[in-house]
Amino acid sequence: MLPEYVERVVNLLDPTLNRLRNVSQAEAVERVLSGDAARVAEIDGSFALLARDGKTVRMARSLDRPMRYFLAKRAEGPALIVADRMDAIHAQLQLEGLADQFHPSYTRMVPAHYVVEIQLIGCPDPDPVYTRYFNPLPNSLPADLDTIGRQYIGALADEIGKQLGSIDPQEPIGVAFSGGVDSGAVFLATYFQMQRLGMSLSRLKAFTLHLGDGPDWAQARAFLEPLGLGLFLEEISGDPRTLNPSETLRVLEDYKPLDVECGTMALALCRGIRERYPNWKHLFDGDGGDENLKDYPIEENPELTIRSVVHNLMLYHEGWGVGRIKHSLTYSGGLSRGYVRTYAPARKHGFEGYSPLMSRAVMAVSEAIPFIELTRYDVPTLYSLKGEVVRRGIQAVFGVDMPIFEKRRFQHGAISKETLHQQFPAQEARYRREFMALYS
Repeated sequence: MLPEYVERVVNLLDPTLNRLRNVSQAEAVERVLSGDAARVAEIDGSFALLARDGKTVRMARSLDRPMRYFLAKRAEGPALIVADRMDAIHAQLQLEGLADQFHPSYTRMVPAHYVVEIQLIGCPDPDPVYTRYFNPLPNSLPADLDTIGRQYIGALADEIGKQLGSIDPQEPIGVAFSGGVDSGAVFLATYFQMQRLGMSLSRLKAFTLHLGDGPDWAQARAFLEPLGLGLFLEEISGDPRTLNPSETLRVLEDYKPLDVECGTMALALCRGIRERYPNWKHLFDGDGGDENLKDYPIEENPELTIRSVVHNLMLYHEGWGVGRIKHSLTYSGGLSRGYVRTYAPARKHGFEGYSPLMSRAVMAVSEAIPFIELTRYDVPTLYSLKGEVVRRGIQAVFGVDMPIFEKRRFQHGAISKETLHQQFPAQEARYRREFMALYS
């Protein structure tokens, strides 16, 4: 008679990071356990959840919560270890004497917006089963920029209002601010929602990273001062010589050059705020806005055309998607992969980050935009959409003429491109080798 396998599950996720607005933690876990995608979709908030029934494990997460797993082999049966980081999984394997099995590429990322089912039945391990739970309806809005803007910013304001209502009224609120379209919209929506809710605006600050020769500091002033809001702006300065991509590789556990550059700036910003304010907790940001309005330079990626960008559901959020050849099992794709550039630096420095543009309510509006009808496949028209949609939406919802500046990446605003390129090799293969060497 063959011995029966005894499966084991180690859940290293921190449940206090879940922000559940309409269900309890227990109910959210039960919904994931059910495997019913429609019930999981009804969970409002930010979450990374694991549920188990015997040998069946189901997992689900929102876009803003990295969630990794590793299936280890034991004589008595498989062990599933789940955490938000590779190094946490590795440390657990070391405790159990199983570290020899570990390699970063053997970990798996739960792709955002899916319920992932695993059966712990031993070798050979069956493939996971993926069931999509977030299905926004594409192209369902009229091709009217005023209507689109009103709905997009209205959804953003609603999400920020919910978040503000869940925060201790004595806690200060910081916004990572460059004066760009996305951080500008998040700051203004936060300001006006705090005002509407009768909250003290003395709690609010806009933090701008300035490393000496970057253009964001001047842009941030040019954004806020004409609106009479310059008093909220606070410079976080630093020495560009302290930027360390090797540290960023360890924090992000990823090696994509643009994410390494962006993550390095996020670490500098979070470090600077933490040094000045030891007890600061809440930090809002505009991550997700470029993905929502498809505002990335297509010409920088030889794999993309405007047709692939506007025809593929949530391409910038999820990459090519589950079940596609280019989908990375280790990292997933798109912002589902790249959000570690924001999440990991904030966690390292003790902040509770919040990216309202990544909420499903806001993303549902952005996916409903009829991009094909609005652009007729014209690339410059696509690039102009975000500024127009946000400007009109801010005017419609808050009655403010929001300044719109030329798009610029975070890493190109805190520091000049010339200085940045002197310190960052921007070679993916080099970064990959350096990261993998941490576990060799």
